[in-house]
Amino acid sequence: MEQDLQQAFIAGYERLAYWAELLDRINVFPVPDADTGSNLRISLAPLRQFNGNSAQVVEQLLVSAVGNSGNIAARFFSGLLTAKSSKDLPDAARSGRNFAWEAIWEPKPGTMLTVFDELVVGLERGAFDKDTNMLSGLIERLKDAVSATTELLPDLKRAGVVDAGALGMFIYLEGFLRWLFDQRKPFINIHDVFRGRLIISPSYRPEPTNSFCVDTLIRVEGQPTDSFRQISTYGQSVVAFPDRSCLKIHLHTENPIILREQLQSLGEIVEWGDDDIGKQVMNFSLESPVRQALHIMTDAAGSVSRETARSLGMTLLDSYIIIGEKSLPETCADSTQIYSLMKNGKRVSTAQASTSERRQCYQSAVEQHGRVLYLCVGSVFTGNYDAAMAWKDENDPDDRLVVIDSGAASGRLGAVAIATAQYSIGAADAESVISFALQAVARSEEYVFLDRLEYLVAGGRLSKTSGFFGDLLHIKPVISPTTKGTIKVGSTRNSDEQIEFALKQIKRSVSDGSHPFIMLEYSDNFKWVRDKVEGEIRSHYPLADILLQPLSLSSGVHMGPGTWAVAILPGQGY
Repeated sequence: MEQDLQQAFIAGYERLAYWAELLDRINVFPVPDADTGSNLRISLAPLRQFNGNSAQVVEQLLVSAVGNSGNIAARFFSGLLTAKSSKDLPDAARSGRNFAWEAIWEPKPGTMLTVFDELVVGLERGAFDKDTNMLSGLIERLKDAVSATTELLPDLKRAGVVDAGALGMFIYLEGFLRWLFDQRKPFINIHDVFRGRLIISPSYRPEPTNSFCVDTLIRVEGQPTDSFRQISTYGQSVVAFPDRSCLKIHLHTENPIILREQLQSLGEIVEWGDDDIGKQVMNFSLESPVRQALHIMTDAAGSVSRETARSLGMTLLDSYIIIGEKSLPETCADSTQIYSLMKNGKRVSTAQASTSERRQCYQSAVEQHGRVLYLCVGSVFTGNYDAAMAWKDENDPDDRLVVIDSGAASGRLGAVAIATAQYSIGAADAESVISFALQAVARSEEYVFLDRLEYLVAGGRLSKTSGFFGDLLHIKPVISPTTKGTIKVGSTRNSDEQIEFALKQIKRSVSDGSHPFIMLEYSDNFKWVRDKVEGEIRSHYPLADILLQPLSLSSGVHMGPGTWAVAILPGQGY
């Protein structure tokens, strides 16, 4: 495959990744479960590490695809990836478009299928001369296709929005095509182009449902396509497509247990996942826009869960978790699975978002929210601060993105970001929010309690000798992220000593009668942290605001299972 084409597939994903938040907010079809953007990020993540081996990445897409949008998109790319050069794109796009239509039992115009149709028409009419105006005409055609979705599907018309999947594919394809044909031209402003179609109508009310969304991979005997008609009787929103001896299936069902029994008659179930759509739809209907004096953005490395970020209207910039050849945004990865793999000796590592992805995140945030406060991981830990300031120098003459180098990581950063987001909801102006954040950064503390040293050794952050003797002597180090890096602040020998150490640090920082904010982070030990640690702290500090959050996987992967932490903000009104 041509190098430019290979890079274009990567550029498309990097363009799409940080619009997932918007796509989730407008996701009403086929059900309003607010996950189209997240599902596309997860499903298409193999494209982020595309090395030119199309067969390999198609196989990875088959396994990673989740949700209605993710499975349809994955099937489209199994055709588009057959292109070896830009001149092959018309045929490859037509193949992908056909695959996508054929994978859906009841395909409907007004979805990403409409965008695929228009892409094929536009490519077949264009000439692949990079000096022509082909790109602008093709982008315009795709924009019109997305705009048309509102009128093509009744659910979208009632909600007053464009289709989330169609918009997602437009965003991807703009990144893909601009890399190939005109890298100098800036991306369009999504909010300007689709003005009035990116906010759910206040009158829209989703229909309740008892369904579950199931994604499964089945190894079958004979021809997988023979099973399609039979599968269509098992549920709704059916997407199914074959790959060698396997059949990938997505559908909605009211009873996943019965469905699993039915599908087992077709062959061996290799992968299985089910999500409660009813709960997601209920949460969607209860959500209302969070109004803040200043929008808050932070790094997911700050141990802020997607659910907490959504409830506070925050934006997260993800790092990536690498498992073999698989790469996932850290807030989309299954922490239970990650820690289980680590315990079984599987090598798991991390990677930063690319510079292009980070720049997309900044651009997306300011386009959506006007002015943004970015509380980033300390510059001693990552290059995120430098990347944000470089983007500002080139793109932000109006100071829409305010950047604070927190000097923090993990839960200390998360506690500051969450407290600042809560303050911003009732704040009178943006400047008071910035002042609050700076004071919170100065007064915050965190103590991380490790269970074993072997994971720091595996990640190259500790010598093998130190790790061996530390584990042999059952030493459990206590570390703290500071502006100068992570430092060791103590050691313990068991969990009771860890809790005692944490209580001493809280007592040292918190005055009697105050209302501290304490964030507890857990790895694979949620129940113990909730029942034992939170219980002890609450008995000593009944006025404390205590929040449990999962330890960010970018920290957990290096620190290992059994790790927990406490982050402290000593009182309100600082």
